[in-house]
This record gives sequence, structure tokens and C-alpha cells, in this order.
Amino acid sequence: MNTTEVKGNWNEAKGKLKQQFATLTDDDLLFAEGKKDEMIGRIQIKLGKTKEEMHKIISEL
Repeated sequence: MNTTEVKGNWNEAKGKLKQQFATLTDDDLLFAEGKKDEMIGRIQIKLGKTKEEMHKIISEL
């Protein structure tokens, strides 16, 4: 999978997450290369979910 595909998939997933969890903002879902764990940590704190729950939610999108 190339960078364009990853960014496209993330944009789609980001939209679904914002629909499912209205409290998430664009800043919460900002994806920077190498910062995936940091982003998931921010979302975890905001939603009160565990790391495992977050990975499950994202994988189900």
C-alpha cells in the first residue's frame, strides 16, 4: 500500500470516527507519520477507551 492509499483510507476512517464519536475534532484525528500511537492515545483519553478498544474500533471501520 502506498502513501496515497494510506492517506485516502485514513480520510475515510476519520470521517466515520467523527460520525460515531461527535466529540472528536480534526485536531484529535490529525495523523502524522510516525505519530500513530500518539494520536491513538489522544483519542483514547478523549473517549475513555482502552488501547485495545481503540484498535478494535478502528479496525472495524
